[in-house]
Amino acid sequence: MEALSIKIKIGDREYPMRVDPEDEERIRQAGRMLNEEIQRYRQSYNTTDKQDLLAVVAFDAFLEKLEYQTQQADTEKVIVDKIGRLNQLISQAMS
Repeated sequence: MEALSIKIKIGDREYPMRVDPEDEERIRQAGRMLNEEIQRYRQSYNTTDKQDLLAVVAFDAFLEKLEYQTQQADTEKVIVDKIGRLNQLISQAMS
């Protein structure tokens, strides 16, 4: 499939990009969510400095990403531990 040319508005600027058609809606949704976060921080901190707003939104997004990665690692450890325990039980039952 041929890439689509679209424009995503972030803050008060438009950014042209080429995207695969199957990614278009997800990319547009990400743009909408980013603008909503910028607006939320603009109201919360009563500031209009776009660089500060984008920095805080980016920082918050990376904090969420780190939290997700930690939770994912913890979940993987629990799963591996449970599989190990199940293997022990099966080995004991077969002995």
